[in-house]
Amino acid sequence: MFRKMVRKIKAYFSLTRTLRLMLWEAFFYLGLARILKAMPFAKIAPGLGTPMHETPMTGLNRSQIVTLRNVSKAIMLASKITPWQSRCLVMAIAAMKMLERRNISSTLYMGTARNKEGQMMAHAWLRSGKLIVTGADTMDQYTVVGVFGKQCSEKGSGEIVYES
Repeated sequence: MFRKMVRKIKAYFSLTRTLRLMLWEAFFYLGLARILKAMPFAKIAPGLGTPMHETPMTGLNRSQIVTLRNVSKAIMLASKITPWQSRCLVMAIAAMKMLERRNISSTLYMGTARNKEGQMMAHAWLRSGKLIVTGADTMDQYTVVGVFGKQCSEKGSGEIVYES
């Protein structure tokens, strides 16, 4: 157990400073998203963006692409250590909030499918530009039933700079 903890601490400090800070931000937004998920969907839907509107598939610069990849990685890493469930919808909302802070537009997709036993399953994923930020692993198995586009202003560089 001690070795496992040491390994995790070493892994944390092997991350770049920016990614370490993003990891804490992701942890915060995963908690916020988990709280939002517990609320009636009609209350949180307006904060997810414009219903049935997709943001453009183009228009990301290199800096924004690096930011998207870092946000995706931070969400994935933080979701593994939260004491609450941080599954697809929670991850997608958290990533959307992180991108919104950086003035990067994104689209949240919700899909449904039936498993082998015929039971209904749901999945959520987040796209920005052509990149899938969260939920890419199984999104192809679902039929899209809801879309929320969060269009952000083009002001700023699309990134938050963490000062030393």
